[in-house]
Amino acid sequence: MGKFSRTWQLMGASWQLLKQDKKLIVFPLISGVALVIVILLFGVPLYSSGEAQRYLGDPNHPARQMYITLFLFYFISYFVMIYCNSALIACVLKQMDGDQPTLGDGWSAAWQRLPQIFGWALLASTVGFVLRLIEERVGFIGRIVVGLLGMAWTVTAFLVVPVLVAEGKGPIEAYKQSVAMFKRTWGEQLIGNVSFGLVFMLLGILPVAIAVLLGAIISPLTLVVIVPLAVIYLIALALMQSTLQTIYQVAIYRYATDGKAPDGFDSQLIAESFRIKTKR
Repeated sequence: MGKFSRTWQLMGASWQLLKQDKKLIVFPLISGVALVIVILLFGVPLYSSGEAQRYLGDPNHPARQMYITLFLFYFISYFVMIYCNSALIACVLKQMDGDQPTLGDGWSAAWQRLPQIFGWALLASTVGFVLRLIEERVGFIGRIVVGLLGMAWTVTAFLVVPVLVAEGKGPIEAYKQSVAMFKRTWGEQLIGNVSFGLVFMLLGILPVAIAVLLGAIISPLTLVVIVPLAVIYLIALALMQSTLQTIYQVAIYRYATDGKAPDGFDSQLIAESFRIKTKR
């Protein structure tokens, strides 16, 4: 409950900043549309050729070509997300400094960091792809270990993109700095103490489940209206989550850099966003 309350308060602070410039949500929207296009460009040919079915249905099927395709999919998807996220982060940084950024300011800042974004997308997609390959080949305990490695990578790389955007460092240097900032600010062993995903999952699942259930009870025909509205609601919620979480990410970066939270954010809450993991 403490984690939920802390997350809710930080979401509220992020929401106040978003209210000042609602167009920030455009960046996650464009990212989402671009990702759908990427999925279609890769998924439709694989499905129509039967390659995906053969790969999924036959574990002995030669997978070299499939692995190349999957890696390209990983890389392009990562690149799209990181590029759009970089544009959003650039705008949030300007807004926290008291400026009024335009969408063009965000895209321009992301374009200026294109080499760094490309390098980080390549590194991040490689790590994600390798972890996925290992996960497919190990047993239950192995998958737990791989999951823990993935969590550790996610936490230590949390501040990489803000570092790329704000300081223009390369992917390796940015990752090293992200790790160093966490060690300096929160200690060696970290555990996430905030979960935007949990809060938005509850905001998404509960209302939609109740609406669909009531619609089915009242009249199945009402589902024709309720289901499309539920889909729109979930999409809007996902865009909101992505935007607010990025604002929170920038607030964490500012706190780790300057030792104080941006205006509108409680320094104590930011400090409690991560905590030292206790040994048992």
